Amino acid sequence: MKLKVLFLILVSFLCIYGISAQKSNKKVTITGTVVDATGNPIGNAIVMIDGKNTSSLTDSKGHYQVKVKSSAEKIGILTFGSGIIEESISGRTEINLKFGVTATQKKAEPEIEPGEQGVSTGYNYVKEKNVTTEISSIDGTNKKYASYSSIYEMIQREVAGVKVSGTDIIINDSKDFFGSIPALLVVDGTYVTDLSAIPPSAVESIEVLKGTAAAIYGSRGYGGAIVIKTKIKH
Repeated sequence: MKLKVLFLILVSFLCIYGISAQKSNKKVTITGTVVDATGNPIGNAIVMIDGKNTSSLTDSKGHYQVKVKSSAEKIGILTFGSGIIEESISGRTEINLKFGVTATQKKAEPEIEPGEQGVSTGYNYVKEKNVTTEISSIDGTNKKYASYSSIYEMIQREVAGVKVSGTDIIINDSKDFFGSIPALLVVDGTYVTDLSAIPPSAVESIEVLKGTAAAIYGSRGYGGAIVIKTKIKH
């Protein structure tokens, strides 16, 4: 009798677990429109879910449609000109996003103490004493880089001491107690998590900040920083 009861409990548990798994894997469709601060539609913007790129882009009217897991928490829009904006999904199936000066836009703010002299790296400023040894530069306008398939390949081949692991870039084998620390990725002044969507032909310059040169980004730059400026006019 006890064995039968245990069997029934086990079967019930497996059924509940199966239903829960199906619900978590179920996908929902989210649609919306993306516009700039003046209300004009933004086309060819990358739709991101929980910080990861998807295959979805906005069309010429700024419309997008993307399927996401029901467990997804945030939707983001990445553009090379306006940066990235994120919003919580919170069960919504229609989310319209407008770029502008909002709390959800992640702009990279360098942390240089007042009065410290710096040298421009194309977007930010770095202490002058760190320039010669702590920064490696790539001129994206040089035609020799056109043959590279990705920015990751360009950086790994052109900059010494850099290793690419998936979408992470490790500078000088930077580590802590928990493992490797990837470099901070900054595109046109905006923090990003993946460079795969940016073609090498769109790059104007790349600055690889090592060691103390990346300290202008505070704790975010503990593993160094990759600062990219694109050819898109802002």
